[in-house]
Amino acid sequence: MRREVYLDNNATTPVAPEVVDAMAPYWREHFGNPSSLHRKGVEAERAVRASRATIARLLGVKETEIVFTSGGTEGDNLALKGAARALRRRGNHIVTTRIEHPAVLESCRDLEAEGFRVTYLDVDAHGSVTPEAVEAALTPETILVSIMHVNNEVGTILPIAEIAERVKRRNPEIVVHSDGVQAIGKVPVHLQGVDLYTISGHKIHAPKGTGALVVREGVRLVPLLSGGGQERGLRSGTENVAGIVGLARALELMCENLEEKLAHFHRMRERFLEGVRQIPGARINSPASSVPTTVNVSFPGIPAEVLLHALEEEGVFVSTGAACASRKGRRSHVLEAMRLPPEVIDSSLRFSFSRYTTLEDIEWAIQALHRALERVAMRSPARSGRAR
Repeated sequence: MRREVYLDNNATTPVAPEVVDAMAPYWREHFGNPSSLHRKGVEAERAVRASRATIARLLGVKETEIVFTSGGTEGDNLALKGAARALRRRGNHIVTTRIEHPAVLESCRDLEAEGFRVTYLDVDAHGSVTPEAVEAALTPETILVSIMHVNNEVGTILPIAEIAERVKRRNPEIVVHSDGVQAIGKVPVHLQGVDLYTISGHKIHAPKGTGALVVREGVRLVPLLSGGGQERGLRSGTENVAGIVGLARALELMCENLEEKLAHFHRMRERFLEGVRQIPGARINSPASSVPTTVNVSFPGIPAEVLLHALEEEGVFVSTGAACASRKGRRSHVLEAMRLPPEVIDSSLRFSFSRYTTLEDIEWAIQALHRALERVAMRSPARSGRAR
């Protein structure tokens, strides 16, 4: 049987067996509605409460500051639209960056249509922005700053703690949001000064359709959904009990022995980069200081999608960038913001690892990459000199 190596973990991850085991009783025996007053409802409500306590402990926040959502997109929308609309009377200015996830960028565009003004900060060649640049963008009308923690395409770690400190020093009433979807389990998470923080389950071996938003005490949000008032009125709708239990268990697993996991990721990343550097003309787009689970590489002269499918023939699964944009055929807005030339952007692939990735997988992927490049070169004689 042909070996399969899945290296598209920034797009989604397999659900951990321990997570499936934790969730199973809440599909079968304990299936009640947490709002029901009978025993079945109480069992479900108790599970939600215990999961909330686990997630709060692991993120270093209060239980009352966890709001369960359907994932990163909903969390980002609730954070940005909820905060901006709640603070409209105080100002109308929002600060973000050009490399944010579409859930943030599209929310900002929706808010612009409502009359808000948004500053989209440029990033440097590493895909980062300095705390000084964020502070310089603030005005007396600024009500919200949204800067991602880890970039999903190149793995850049943005200095969110320092940014939050600068913003709060300038004006403590400005709300600071960070999309932490790609940060959990890849960097230590410290939320001092951060008012809103988004996480998503399916990036950390929990099921799709699960997530949470940290909402600090005192931060007002206008809810997106009207209904029964669940989640402190911020997210109406019957709670996904099994999904919430799975999210908590997945987060627990991600945080266990984190330093050991990160050391393993670093070993895999260094071996992968060593293999990539042996390919003439290959360009590494991820900064050296990026998270060790993400490597963005370009092979100028070879269309990314062609190489992606050549790797798929070898049993290696990767991405051309953000999964939500890949099928739309858009050029990466992240690499464009980093001012990379079109031929580099159009030939870029993202390799992303999980805790289930092994060094043997990395060795196989390197060999498969060399074979795929040779095969593509043979099919396209005009490019043969470039690929060899």
